[in-house]
Amino acid sequence: MRISALLLSLGLLTAAPALAQVPAPAPPQSKPMLLVGGTLHVGNGTVVPDAAVAFDKGKITYAGAQSGFSQDKAGYEVVDVKGQEIYPGLILPNTTLGLTEVEAIRATVDAREVGILNPNVRSIIAYNTDSDILPTVRTNGVLLAQVTPRGGMLSGQSSVVQLDAWNWQDAAVKADDGLHLNWPQMVIKTNPAEDQKQVETREKNRTEQLRQLESLLSEASAYRQQPASRKENLRLTALAGLFDGSKTLFIHTDYGKEIVESVRFAKRLGVQKVTLVGARDAWMMLDFLKQNDVAVILSRIHALPRREGDDYDLPYKLPSLLQQAGVRFCLDYEGDQETSGSRNLAFIAGTAAGHGLTKEQALTAITLSPARILGLDKDYGSLEAGKSATLVVSRGDLLDMRTNDVTQAYIDGRAFNLNNKQTYLRDKFKAKYGQR
Repeated sequence: MRISALLLSLGLLTAAPALAQVPAPAPPQSKPMLLVGGTLHVGNGTVVPDAAVAFDKGKITYAGAQSGFSQDKAGYEVVDVKGQEIYPGLILPNTTLGLTEVEAIRATVDAREVGILNPNVRSIIAYNTDSDILPTVRTNGVLLAQVTPRGGMLSGQSSVVQLDAWNWQDAAVKADDGLHLNWPQMVIKTNPAEDQKQVETREKNRTEQLRQLESLLSEASAYRQQPASRKENLRLTALAGLFDGSKTLFIHTDYGKEIVESVRFAKRLGVQKVTLVGARDAWMMLDFLKQNDVAVILSRIHALPRREGDDYDLPYKLPSLLQQAGVRFCLDYEGDQETSGSRNLAFIAGTAAGHGLTKEQALTAITLSPARILGLDKDYGSLEAGKSATLVVSRGDLLDMRTNDVTQAYIDGRAFNLNNKQTYLRDKFKAKYGQR
């Protein structure tokens, strides 16, 4: 017992220096700030050289050419960012940030609940603001994220958070913004060893899943019409927002036929807002998506084509195809190592910029577009007067991994520490070998 206690104490002492590198959340903005001299990327496609960005109490008061800023600079803390680039904070939709720490260790994964239909599950209450991954993501410019549950058919409710907070209550920007539905895959015989009876069994199971889903949604639609004095049903209450437009139904699916089937299913049952997640076959359904005003959160841009006959660069140029067709879309980082790898969101956009999108269109796909799709564009997504002062400053192009170098970042006007465990280790070993 004494030996175990001693070893535990030594372990805690050993871990203390590393834990100390995780910075505490920044305090509220205390004085007006003015960034001058940098190139401003508004987020809506506009670029302003030699710009000025002023903000006070967390809100932008001016964003434009420095020559147009007429106020007395004496009242501001002026920061010269000449030669640097000013961007809106990046927004990462459909992520398990804060829900997963080490993907290979089950005890650190809290992204899914047991069961098939879990509309009342709330990801926000499981969000861990002390995650060591969050500071590494912020260092590359990602400042807001849609924390999303996984598993089952109806996984639960996502929430949008800002990534510098003491607890999940402080982090919440938009709680319970929508529900996530993993659409059952169509039954196709791909295994020659599978007999007809097995195929029919899978088809029967899929039909039953959809029947249960339709029954639940129909019941929820009827439930919201009942008097407020009714006994509350948490599952049905969670679904009510789908029918008045206060919540979005995020349908996770990839195949073209499933896209059409799922959207028609939701519309038939009275769901007001539908957004597709994944949608790797969206290029086949451009007219359908536009006619039905369905937004798309594109996943896995860094991936191989789905079929042998597809263009080799189809995943890379898919954002450009949606842009040309006028379909609303944004980018995420779902896939292998999606939690730890989500800091590479900017580089996903950079790939899209090299395959048909302009640099500013690619930036919009990870700033203003996700803000619009998630219902945040009143306050976030672009650098305009009246919006939140959530922004990053980089010495180089934020979308290029060779030049991305964030020197300053602000969330709601709060300048937070950009250090993390990885920068700590970098500096430690640079010092060991006499580098600066």
